[in-house]
Amino acid sequence: MSAVPAWQRRYRAARVSLPTWAEARPDRVVYATNASGVWQVVSWDLAEDRHATITDKPTGVLAGRATPDGNGVVWFDDAAGDEVGTYVVAPFVGGAAKPLVPEAGSGWSEGLSWRGARLAVGLSDRDGFRVGVRDDEGYRKVYASDHPAGVGGLSRDGLLLAVSHTEHGDTIHPALRVLDARTGEALAELWDGAGNGVSPAGWSPVPGDGRLAVLADRSGRTRPEVWTPTTGERVALTVDLPGEVSVADWAPDGTALLLAHAHLGRVELHRYDLAEHRMAPVALPEGTLRGARIRDDGTLWYAYTSSAHAPQVRRRTPDGRDEALLAPPGEPAPDGIAYTSLHYPNDDGNEVHAFLATPPGDAPFPVVVEVHGGPTAQVTDSFDPEVQAWVDHGFAVLQPNYRGSTGYGKAWEDALIGDPGRPELVDVLAGLRHLVAEGLADPARTVLTGSSWGGYLTLQGIGTQPDAWAAAVAVVPVADYPTAYADESPGLQEFDRSLFGGTPDDLPDLYRERSPLTHVDAVRAPVLIITGANDTRCPKRQVDNYVAALAARGAPHAYDVFEAGHGSLAVDEAIRQRALALDFVAQHLGTPPAQR
Repeated sequence: MSAVPAWQRRYRAARVSLPTWAEARPDRVVYATNASGVWQVVSWDLAEDRHATITDKPTGVLAGRATPDGNGVVWFDDAAGDEVGTYVVAPFVGGAAKPLVPEAGSGWSEGLSWRGARLAVGLSDRDGFRVGVRDDEGYRKVYASDHPAGVGGLSRDGLLLAVSHTEHGDTIHPALRVLDARTGEALAELWDGAGNGVSPAGWSPVPGDGRLAVLADRSGRTRPEVWTPTTGERVALTVDLPGEVSVADWAPDGTALLLAHAHLGRVELHRYDLAEHRMAPVALPEGTLRGARIRDDGTLWYAYTSSAHAPQVRRRTPDGRDEALLAPPGEPAPDGIAYTSLHYPNDDGNEVHAFLATPPGDAPFPVVVEVHGGPTAQVTDSFDPEVQAWVDHGFAVLQPNYRGSTGYGKAWEDALIGDPGRPELVDVLAGLRHLVAEGLADPARTVLTGSSWGGYLTLQGIGTQPDAWAAAVAVVPVADYPTAYADESPGLQEFDRSLFGGTPDDLPDLYRERSPLTHVDAVRAPVLIITGANDTRCPKRQVDNYVAALAARGAPHAYDVFEAGHGSLAVDEAIRQRALALDFVAQHLGTPPAQR
């Protein structure tokens, strides 16, 4: 038995992502792993069963892909995790990287698509958003806008280019345009009007087949459709499922779609026959699907996870044989506590769905309410070393899918528009009160925590609900909203304009009210704040302002800055931050310090 505590072993256990393969060389695949201690990109030659680590960045690389011919590996290379950089390419067997499209310049990534000899790359900077195409005729800009836009994919033959854009001024509900990839000429437009979004979900893999799978929310829930831009034909799929449905992949012959159905924090897989308009479930282990792809021979590659068991990457052959595809090296992660799914009422007449993990022993427990980021994201039944670390130290952990979360319909997701930072905290506080009323949570030992938007809600919560929280841990948070807006990336500035209804100059009172710095004098809970030195999503300057205000009051707090951007891809850093949080809470609440 290892002397290293289980909570640390869950972090240290190697993980792998679902691999992708080269268009013309499916025996050449690319995946990412943290086996070295930092997430890096690896190439895998299936024919020779040879793996080669391609990247070696101290701040890590989370994703890469093979070039269409299988001779290279492409990834987005930024500076120390700041998310500003350019796409680069290195030999498939390893070696020095070089810029993929030097003519495109650098910026924040807005997507990449590569078909045959033609590729499209999207980038943004303080001057706007642009999409360029490079092929045998050279490089040319085919799209530019002051509003967020990005590459939605090249068709299989490389002749058509989908661009997701927000020229109508609503970043939350994008529109879709298809261009001639050679000339940039606009050929077709798809938008369902104000308050409705349409997003690309993948072209048919059949050469010459101009069908594009799209996701539309005009029904009130995300539903897949098939659109043929050259004819205008638009076919809605017949989907009788309660949750949100997205497209995981096309069948190689274009006759079917793999659909991912997200409902109450779990994701399952279905196969949809496009000719018969008939759907059938694909039996997978219970938990949450992370991704699925179909090989040309019909083999399904898929990744799944559950709260109690570490993620796996598996394959299922057409004859039904199911086996591990890519097993991480080293000691596997210890199992965790399985989540319980529950609902509770909030104060606005809604039912909130959440997951709860409880430690062994008798209640009431000290409780952590962990608030997810996004806000357009959701908590799923997935393996999470952070949650399990709290449970290992005796805490119950509640994870609410507050209003603003995806997976519960458009009305739920759009509830924050014009009202950010209020509905979420109503739902979070209602969850805490529910656990206290049920005798599960000790009201004197309550911890609010989250990262990114969850970090914002943590600081906003301890300032506007000061009686509810005994301690807090905020990671890479928004802390001073007007200053954050001034420093953040252009895409996030546009998102904030759509979310709030304008800029800080347009709506100074709303931005001020929904800024944690405004409420800092009400904070009574000791708070640990952790942020990245190079973060361009929740930049450091605005966090410094909040910490300075705490210090001026003499409020109990701790401040930690790590050398990366919006989070860390290094295992040691993740463990260090979790130990900081456990020890900080132990210092103030008398709970167990981090096991070492």
